[in-house]
Amino acid sequence: MKQAVFLLAHGAPERVEDVPEYLKFVRSGRPVSAQLIEEISHRYAAIGGVSPLRQWTQVQAEALEKRLGIPVFYGMRNWHPFIRETMDRIRDSGAERLAAICLAPQYSKMSVGFYFRRTQEAKVDAGASAEIVWAKSYHDSPLLIEAFAERVAFAEKVAFAEKLRPLATGRKVLFTAHSLPEKALAEGDPYERECRATAALVGAAAGVADWDFAFQSQGMTEDRWLGPTVESTLDRYAAEGIREVVLHPIGFVCDHVEVLFDVDMLFKRYAAERGIALLRPESLNGSAKYTEALAEVAQRALRTSSETA
Repeated sequence: MKQAVFLLAHGAPERVEDVPEYLKFVRSGRPVSAQLIEEISHRYAAIGGVSPLRQWTQVQAEALEKRLGIPVFYGMRNWHPFIRETMDRIRDSGAERLAAICLAPQYSKMSVGFYFRRTQEAKVDAGASAEIVWAKSYHDSPLLIEAFAERVAFAEKVAFAEKLRPLATGRKVLFTAHSLPEKALAEGDPYERECRATAALVGAAAGVADWDFAFQSQGMTEDRWLGPTVESTLDRYAAEGIREVVLHPIGFVCDHVEVLFDVDMLFKRYAAERGIALLRPESLNGSAKYTEALAEVAQRALRTSSETA
């Protein structure tokens, strides 16, 4: 049986000029205000006008294909190559069983579940016949945890010129993941639980006892979004006399605007204004350990036979 892997990512504009069109997809056709277009355009301009999301997704796909020895495709929910565009290539490849993996380790029906629904729709629309097997969540994958922990340990060693040790007074590790509207957790959605579980496992693997967790990048809507926010956590640290923070996003697997702008610009400036030096470890990006994690997830999925998501 011919097998393949399909990596699913959010997608991002590759030019500032693409932001208005991109936001139409993000908002599923709902009206996009001029204010939102201006703000998001500003953020992409600030990181150089180009998101590296597609570049890193391609790097991850190519590394995984080399590791597994089977075709690995990737598609985006909100930008080129769209999931539907990639499904044509999958159909033409003759793949009979397809492991679909969202490049977001923690599952929520509102996020990862939506990617899977789009994939199933694209399969029908393209007339593809491959059986799709879903890798719903890998938030506690030992290899993923090792990959994140390696980044924390390296950042500590390089930035503070010492081997990793229990954190001294005045220093904290703050793990983050992308916030979702609180309504996303209705009916027992596991997202918040899985995010906090990933943070706890990474903290333990890196030998960090003194860590916190916060949600970042809350949306610009009137919904109530999951917290605590990074900003409120930094306020608390400042009041407690914390002067060094290692902020490590464990809900993202590569650089993109929520890392390069939200963390590297907004949060670093916010922290500095409160007398806090904020360090972000390198994203997983081309991590060999992350490739191994994806390989294990794909191989496990391909041993199953369910298309439910």
